[in-house]
Amino acid sequence: MLKNVLPKIGLIFIASVWAICSLENSAQAGKYNSGINIGDAAPAWQDLLGTDDKKHSLKDLDRRAVVVVVFTCNSCPYAVDYESRFNDLAKKYSAKDSPVAVVAINVNKIDADSPTAMKQRAKDRGFVFPYLFDPTQQIAKQFGALRTPEFFVLNKSRQIVYMGAMDDNTNPSAVKTRFVEDAIQATLDGKPLSTTETPPVGCLIRFVRERRKQ
Repeated sequence: MLKNVLPKIGLIFIASVWAICSLENSAQAGKYNSGINIGDAAPAWQDLLGTDDKKHSLKDLDRRAVVVVVFTCNSCPYAVDYESRFNDLAKKYSAKDSPVAVVAINVNKIDADSPTAMKQRAKDRGFVFPYLFDPTQQIAKQFGALRTPEFFVLNKSRQIVYMGAMDDNTNPSAVKTRFVEDAIQATLDGKPLSTTETPPVGCLIRFVRERRKQ
């Protein structure tokens, strides 16, 4: 009889451990983001160099009620397609007393995405938002960002309230739902968001491969 009971106990134990691990993982990761979830505190970048030759930190934006962060680059066609839309969004909130800040961060380390190339891109395209570079790539990893462009909306407490795509169509003339703009307005109005997460659409971020420690 004991022989029959022991295997069952073992199966129950394994199932319990699996359930606990699943709960822990679901509490730490979103539906489309394996590293962070809605409601989590946003990772804080510090002293990232911008195309304006100044260093920028999340703390600099303390007075803003909403912060929009996009991970982007020069070299991805999808990111290029969204440049104008993101710049227009930044212009909408460009006033000094605006409650909203918009920030772009690039972590790619190829020549086309170098700080020099970023600076030229910002000049040519007339970017009105801070365009920052993180050579360590850590801030993108901390956000769980995988693609360019990938958007995050943070509330006054700097919790993530939305993450994913900017809108529902890469073709600007076919856009029906503007996820990021809707998230901004709902957050400013103190209302719950109808959509908190969508799958990001774009090129994979060019993370440097790390050798496994032996």
